[in-house]
Amino acid sequence: MKARASLPLGAIFGFPTAIALVTIAGLVSALLDDGLVDAVSWVALSVPVAVAARSWWKRER
Repeated sequence: MKARASLPLGAIFGFPTAIALVTIAGLVSALLDDGLVDAVSWVALSVPVAVAARSWWKRER
């Protein structure tokens, strides 16, 4: 039996880490100021929702 090639950690944890950093930035920006910063926080906080919806949509097909 052949051993499977292992993936580097960046390939495994890169995308979830990026989503986490965008979410943290959105949460912090929501606390800081009003106006344009609120729009930035809405966009940043919609990223995990969009990723989850896309994943669900692809799985249903």
